[in-house]
Amino acid sequence: MNELTPDFLIVEDNPHDAELTLLVLRKQGLAERTFIVRDGAEACEFLFGTGRYEHRQQAPKLKFILLDLKLPKLNGFEVLEKIRASEAFNSVPVIVYSSSAVPNDINLAYNLGANSYLVKPIGYKEHTKSITDTVDYWLNTNRTLV
Repeated sequence: MNELTPDFLIVEDNPHDAELTLLVLRKQGLAERTFIVRDGAEACEFLFGTGRYEHRQQAPKLKFILLDLKLPKLNGFEVLEKIRASEAFNSVPVIVYSSSAVPNDINLAYNLGANSYLVKPIGYKEHTKSITDTVDYWLNTNRTLV
């Protein structure tokens, strides 16, 4: 995957969850268009072209960001807040994909500008279906302004 031109950003610190998500995207022919970062600080560096990503321009044209909440360095709420504070990412859907089903987390995510909030299923089949359905919705069903 060329890190300079991804269509999808996965922000996930759990290697098992990241690999499972990438496996689903691979089956849909999208893995080569996906970039994965492992913590909130790296997500912001990637998005804004700073730190280890200062060699690339900021604000890639993403089709969506799949964002975990419980991340090292900066949590998902902090990342979401930074994304929504930037005009460059106003139209990029941010899908929170978290193990938390706590109502306060869900409310806060929506208040900070999440477009969707999904609770990660525990089982392999359920997780696979959840990611497949999510990708299908955001790429094929949902309509955005261009």
